[in-house]
Amino acid sequence: MQRALELASAGEALGEVPVGAVIVVNDAIVGEGFNQPISRHDPTAHAEVVALRAAAAQLGNYRLENATLYVTLEPCTMCVGALIHARMARVVFAAAEPKAGSLVSARRQLESGYYNHAFAFSGGLLADEASVMLSDFFRRRRAAQKKATNPGSRSESDE
Repeated sequence: MQRALELASAGEALGEVPVGAVIVVNDAIVGEGFNQPISRHDPTAHAEVVALRAAAAQLGNYRLENATLYVTLEPCTMCVGALIHARMARVVFAAAEPKAGSLVSARRQLESGYYNHAFAFSGGLLADEASVMLSDFFRRRRAAQKKATNPGSRSESDE
């Protein structure tokens, strides 16, 4: 998860929402990624999908049956769908995502019984670190947007 946090930070430096993901098979990283929808002009370039693509390419197989995904934020609906199609074995996420999380939060996709595959999952690993990174990012982004719309106003960071 520490590597996923480093990747999230790299994405943040590019102006992306700081989410990082690492895929591990037999204790070796086979794929990694960070959010890149803005820089790639690709709405599907979430950290999980970028990592899935890298792992599938490295392994020469789109099935990742023995793999574990470590991701800094609970996956969304799209990403859970991709993880199902990849036949991921396990997902470990840091912070829950109350608005769009699709494992334990807003939607519990795997509980529906509609899918032909399910994976084990758990959350909370380095959750505080991931949550702080995300909260700080959005706080700074809101302050910058406010300053852009009200150039004469002062923000917390001005004081």
